[in-house]
Amino acid sequence: MLMLVYELDNTTVYIYNTYALSSFNQLSIGAALSTAGVIVFAVVKPPIAKLSNIIGRGETYCFTISCYILAYILFASAKSFGAYAAGYIFYCVGQSGTNIMNDIVISDITTARWRGLAIAVSFFPFLFMPWISAFIVSSVVSTGGIGWKWGIGMLAILMPFCASFIIGTLLYYQHKAKKAGIVVIAKEKMTVYEFCSQIDLGGTLLFSCGFAMFLLPMTLAASTPQGWKTPCIALGGAFLIALPFYEQRFAKHPLVPFFYFKNTAIVISGTLLLTDALGFSVTHSYLYPWSTIARGLSARDATFLQTTNGVMQTLSSIIGGMVMLKTRRYKWLVMFAVTIRFIGYCVMIRLRGAENPIAELFIVQLLQGFGSGVILIGTLVSAQIQVPHSQLAQITALILCCNFLGSSIGASISGGIYTNTLKDELAKQLGAGADQSLINSLYNSITGVVPEWGSPERESINAAVSFDDMRFWSRI
Repeated sequence: MLMLVYELDNTTVYIYNTYALSSFNQLSIGAALSTAGVIVFAVVKPPIAKLSNIIGRGETYCFTISCYILAYILFASAKSFGAYAAGYIFYCVGQSGTNIMNDIVISDITTARWRGLAIAVSFFPFLFMPWISAFIVSSVVSTGGIGWKWGIGMLAILMPFCASFIIGTLLYYQHKAKKAGIVVIAKEKMTVYEFCSQIDLGGTLLFSCGFAMFLLPMTLAASTPQGWKTPCIALGGAFLIALPFYEQRFAKHPLVPFFYFKNTAIVISGTLLLTDALGFSVTHSYLYPWSTIARGLSARDATFLQTTNGVMQTLSSIIGGMVMLKTRRYKWLVMFAVTIRFIGYCVMIRLRGAENPIAELFIVQLLQGFGSGVILIGTLVSAQIQVPHSQLAQITALILCCNFLGSSIGASISGGIYTNTLKDELAKQLGAGADQSLINSLYNSITGVVPEWGSPERESINAAVSFDDMRFWSRI
C-alpha cells in the first residue's frame, strides 16, 4: 500500500509542480528549484541510511513520513513562491528518505540473486498508476476542479495511512528482536557529537554545499546580474575538492569510504547511473511544459507522455531482474541496455519536434525507458554484491545518490539552456513586433494566454519552444 500511494504521489506532484510554478509566475526558475530539490534528494540518502542503522528502520520511516506531511501542509497553504519552495525541500527529504528505506528493507530480506527482481517488483504500481494519475490530474486542474493545492493536500491523509502498515510491522518485529536479544541495545545514550560523527555531518555538508553552489548558479546564470561570474561556482568546486581529503583524513565514519573508489565495479556503477540520469534530466526537465505549449496536449495527454518513460523503465527493470535471477549474470545485460539507451538518444534528435507525429514521441519514450530500467537495476545490484551486508544500506544510498546527483546536474544544464535562450528564441520567431508581455507570460507560465492553435503566432511559438531553428543549436 505504501508503494501504491508513493507512486501516486510521484506521478501527480511532479505535474502539480508545473501548475504551482505557473500560478506564482515562476516557471522559468523551475529547473533551479528542481536542481535544489534533486541535490537534497541525493545527499540525504547516505545520512538517512546511516540513521536507520542507528535508530532503527521503523523509526526512520516515521521521520521520512513526517517530512512528507509537513511538505503537503506547506504546499496546500502556500500563498507565495517562498513558502512553496520551503515545502518542496521538505518534500524531497521525505520522498528521498522513503525511497531509500524501501530499497534498504527489501535488500535486508533478499539474497543477491533475488534482490534485483525484488526491488524492481516493488515499483510494480508504477505500471498502472501514471494512467490513473493522468485522469486525476486532468480533473484536479481543469476549470471547476479542486485545484493543485487540494490535489496535493489529499495526499497528507493517504500517505501516513498507507505507511502506518509497514511502520507498525517494522516496529513490532524490532521490539521482538530486542526482547529476544537479537539486537544489541547500547547501555549509554549517544551524544550529539557521536551522532554527528556517525552520519558524517562534515562530509555531508561539504558534499551538499559543494554541489549546490556549483550547480545552482549554472541554472540561474541568465537571471542574475553576475551571470557565470559568481564566486559560488568556485567555492562549490573548492568544497568538492576538499571532500575526499576530509573523508580520508578526518571522518571516522565517512560518507563515501575512500576504498570504494578502488573498487572498479562500484566506480563504474556509480558513473554509469550518474551519466544516465544526467541525460534523462537534460531532456525531460521541460518535457511537460513543451508538450502543452508546442504540441497543445491536454493535462491528461501530457501526463501520459511524461510518465511513459517511467512505466517502461519499471517494466524493463522487472524483466532485467528476472534475467539476472535466471542467468546470474548482469554485465552483458547492462551493456545491451546502454546500447538501447544510446539508440533512443539518437532517435530523439529527429523525433522530438513541433511537427513529429504523437506516436513518434511515445516511441522515443519507450526506447529510453527500456534502457534506463535495466541499467538502474543492474548497476545497483552489481555495487551491492561488492560489500558485506553490514554496509548494504550505505552502498545502496551512495549508488542511488549518484543517480540523483546526475539528475541535478542535468536539471542545471536544462535550466541554463531555458533561461539563457528561450526569451531570445521567442522574440526571434515572433518577429520584430513581438508582444513582450506575451513572451514574459510564456516564459514563466503555461496557464497564461496562448495564441489560438494554428495561428501564425502559435506556430512561431511552437518552433521557438521546440528550438527547431538549427541556428539555435549552433549557438550552444
